[in-house]
Amino acid sequence: MASAPPAPRIHWFARLEHRLHVWREGRARRRGRSATILPFPGYGGPGWVRVVGRVLIVPPQRRGKDGEPTSVRGWRSFVGIPVSFATVKVHIGDSVHEIVADRGGVVDAVVHTTLEPGWQTFLISTEGQDPIEATAFIVADSTTFGVVSDVDDTVMVTALPRPFIAFWNSFVLDEHARIPVPGMSVLLDQLLRQHPGAPMVYLSTGAWNIAPTLRRFLGRHLFPAGSMLLTDWGPTHDRWFRSGREHKLTNLRRLATEFPHVKWLLLGDDGQHDESIYSEFLDEHPESVAGVAIRRLLPAEAVLAGGRAGKEPHSEHVAPWVSAEDGAGLRDLLGEAGILH
Repeated sequence: MASAPPAPRIHWFARLEHRLHVWREGRARRRGRSATILPFPGYGGPGWVRVVGRVLIVPPQRRGKDGEPTSVRGWRSFVGIPVSFATVKVHIGDSVHEIVADRGGVVDAVVHTTLEPGWQTFLISTEGQDPIEATAFIVADSTTFGVVSDVDDTVMVTALPRPFIAFWNSFVLDEHARIPVPGMSVLLDQLLRQHPGAPMVYLSTGAWNIAPTLRRFLGRHLFPAGSMLLTDWGPTHDRWFRSGREHKLTNLRRLATEFPHVKWLLLGDDGQHDESIYSEFLDEHPESVAGVAIRRLLPAEAVLAGGRAGKEPHSEHVAPWVSAEDGAGLRDLLGEAGILH
């Protein structure tokens, strides 16, 4: 009988990170603090829902005189302590489903249940804490159109050199100082109004830590609510940091498999790898792409980004491919392509 292959050796930095989290968790628990689950907007289909969130031990949040959370600089999103391998209970109707967080406290699991199409709410809890409301957008079998959008420089202006974007947005910048890309919220809103029941997915290489900040930013600037697929910046078993390109491609392929009846409009920008990622996905799954809309960086933004990404070969006979400097320009071109009316 053949022996099982050896388990992959975990990168030493990943082991070090885990030990640090365990030490911080033990220190916090000795001070009487307990874990909580921070849910993120998920999605699902008939008979299932993808539940996403993170189990953390977080410090109390300061609030203003009106009771609302005070302005938050990004670094505060990272002071929460992830709780490894925590058991999480998902309460849907009369059923309770148990799932387990990963090494970084991230919850990302499919629960088999039946929910009506559209935005739905359910409860999620951990360690005996009071359940917290979570949301997910359920896609109907009859839905044939959806939107996937990048975040940095697609819906949010960064105007920073690429190596510093993640650091600045996550650790330094006050959330109220973030600037939306002109016209993009109007474009996304119009797309969803013309396609009732269409899922909206924000797919970003940003860390899960910024999800609450991102959600408030989107709401403040009137972007439509959407499911969020972010990533964990921590090391994997074989490398220092996760691949943003791999994260995006993996989730696009997953969406194509989960919703074979949906054609996705893919929005991104020409300062990262969005064009090459979308081009590769289009080659692999032409039946899953309604079109590609690329926001061209302004000249000053392109200089800071280290130049524009190389132009990707593509055929508009497969799916329309348009680019413009803002949401209004993209809206006009998508209208000419027949995606907007």
